[in-house]
Amino acid sequence: MHQELVTLQREIVRSEIFSSESKTQSSDRAMDLGLAEDHFSRPVGSFVASDVEQLKQAIAECKRLILELPEHSEKQKDTVIKLIHLRLKLQELKDPEEDEPNLQVLLEHRFSKEKSKSVKQMCDKCSTIIWGLIQTWYTCTGCYYRCHSKCMNLINKPCVRSKVSHQSEYELSICPEVGLDKQDYRCAECRTPISLRGVPNEARQCDYTGQYYCSSCHWNDTAIIPSRVIHNWEFEPRQVCRTSMRYLALMISRPVLKLKEINPLLFNFVEELVEIRKLRQDILLMKPYFITCKEAMEARLLLHLQDRQHFVENDDMYSLQDLIDTSSGRLSCSLTEIHTTFAKHIKLDCEKCQAKGFMCELCKEGDILFPFDNHTSVCHDCFAVFHRDCYYDNSTTCPRCARMLERQHEESQNP
Repeated sequence: MHQELVTLQREIVRSEIFSSESKTQSSDRAMDLGLAEDHFSRPVGSFVASDVEQLKQAIAECKRLILELPEHSEKQKDTVIKLIHLRLKLQELKDPEEDEPNLQVLLEHRFSKEKSKSVKQMCDKCSTIIWGLIQTWYTCTGCYYRCHSKCMNLINKPCVRSKVSHQSEYELSICPEVGLDKQDYRCAECRTPISLRGVPNEARQCDYTGQYYCSSCHWNDTAIIPSRVIHNWEFEPRQVCRTSMRYLALMISRPVLKLKEINPLLFNFVEELVEIRKLRQDILLMKPYFITCKEAMEARLLLHLQDRQHFVENDDMYSLQDLIDTSSGRLSCSLTEIHTTFAKHIKLDCEKCQAKGFMCELCKEGDILFPFDNHTSVCHDCFAVFHRDCYYDNSTTCPRCARMLERQHEESQNP
């Protein structure tokens, strides 16, 4: 079947060349095979075996005529086109589309039948072209695994999304290779015999897992490797196997990287990360203002971060996409804009939020202070806000903490 499809592809290319050269003359030509009529239309209801046999005979006749007719002649060109149409009819009879269910569940995959007639897809099982015009094919709605309907019963790879759901973590060692001997010189996934010499099958290494795969499980796809980003701040895509490619694609937006534990020194060498961390800390300080402000809730200000929900929950967890966008500068620009919008609401637009500001109790001068201002410091015990210069230069304790201690002492003296 594979050879037939390759032959069919070549004939389609030839037919396109032939048809473009002879558009203006096509109406004047007549064919000996009765090309103008559709002798092989699909009958209503079920078809009988004679239909297939007649198509096979007509295909064989077309092949014979193509070889006998003069090369590049008009009749040969028309015969090639007819051959393509006959093969499409034959394939349509062999693979009746209406018999296929719209949804199938297999190995935690949820396969949905595709309606697209595109021929640019490849089957992840047999590694051949999916001819959308004449073949039924499915896509997993979870991991986007694509395959022919005829290949579904041969699938032995579970859905990658299930692994993401149960084990949301990255391999943090850079290309942890163990060697082909540890794999018994077999593909790490399908166990096909492989070797670096390409006999019987070529061994291809996945830069994410460090293991070796056959050409059916490793298509030389590329992806950014999380371990290289975290340890080397390197974003060059590397070759990975198909399973790793899908896993990394599904994991890319998940905040599972705690940088200050995995590689705290990264903040000493990447200035952009320090800036992002400060913006995130400020946003967390702004959050209490929004969740107690009716106007902010009605304006849904926090939805500005709906694509990075973890930014309003903590300041230390990152997704791989966060790091990619940090390196490119996109995250800094977007987060600065959001930070400006949030600060404008609190300090200028909303009187209720302004009323929750602080006066520096140490110097009792200056404007209203907020904990996210650059020139302020916050008491870690009572969260009072002061000018940074005042708070660090003053040798006394926090005035607000002192009042609270005095009040507690008075209450204990006078129960």
